[in-house]
Amino acid sequence: MTDWPLQDAKNRFSAVVDAALDGAPQRVTRRGRPAVVVLAADEYERLCHLEKANAPTLAGLLLEIPRDDRDFDRLRLPTRPLDL
Repeated sequence: MTDWPLQDAKNRFSAVVDAALDGAPQRVTRRGRPAVVVLAADEYERLCHLEKANAPTLAGLLLEIPRDDRDFDRLRLPTRPLDL
């Protein structure tokens, strides 16, 4: 992956896009730190689809909750007075 300082990426945006379209994601840095990655739209769609395919379902998450059949002691709290 090629790193581009933000100013260089702005000045040579066509080169950044062309490299991304050729299959090489391009990382843009701001103040020396990674800020964004430019990648081809079809690669982005593939990654989104892959993420959705691997995401757990609600039913799966609920079934993973540990179950415990033991009894538990209920706290005895005083009731509030009720004015009717």
